[in-house]
Order: sequence, then structure tokens, then C-alpha cells
Amino acid sequence: MTESKSAALETALAYHRAWTSHDFELAMTYVAEDIVCQAPAGPVVGGKAFREFMGPFSQLVTHSALFAAFGDDQVAVLMYDTDTISVKDAPGAEYLTVTDGKIRHLRIIFDRVPFAAARQAATNQ
Repeated sequence: MTESKSAALETALAYHRAWTSHDFELAMTYVAEDIVCQAPAGPVVGGKAFREFMGPFSQLVTHSALFAAFGDDQVAVLMYDTDTISVKDAPGAEYLTVTDGKIRHLRIIFDRVPFAAARQAATNQ
């Protein structure tokens, strides 16, 4: 992992550490109320919608490994792998824009296929 000290990167890393360790309330302290999140399923707008989107996922994480982290005073990029209760080896990447210590824009990139397959398998049981 590569890190440099910058405002956006420090915020992004603190947010990442919080949600991957099941402290989603702490994670939300780094998120702006007017956040816009671009996710594979479509846009998530506002703190309430973001909480509903990301909160349940954070509770399913059983392991997380951060591979890379880069940033400056406004933007950070994280690349990581997560294991969840239903999906092992779910890599992801985030591009975060931070203003005044709050994440205002977050673009999340991950493969939805393994999660859809896990939901389908659970339905078929």
C-alpha cells in the first residue's frame, strides 16, 4: 500500500477503517449530508440514502485488505479487497472527493455479479 499525508487521503482512510471494522456510525461522521455516491447500481444521493445503501453492506464484511491508497488535499483513491458473509474475494475501488474533512462525492467500483449470484443461490435453497 502506498500512502502520503494529505487531507483527502486521511479522511478516506479513516472512513474506510471505520466501515470495514463495523463502526458505521463513525464512518458516517466523515460523510457529508449532501453526498453523491456513484455506485454500480446507480446514484445514491444524500446522507440518508447513503446510510441505507452502505450501512447493511458494512455489517456483512468479514475481512478487508487495503491494497493501495493515494491522494492529495481534495481527492483520494482506495483499492481494496473485502470478504463478506456471502461473497469471498470482492475487490473494490473508490474515488473520493473531500471538502472540509467530509466526503462529498464517492464513486465506488465493484463487480455486482458475485453478489447477485449469492442472492440467487440463497433464494434457491
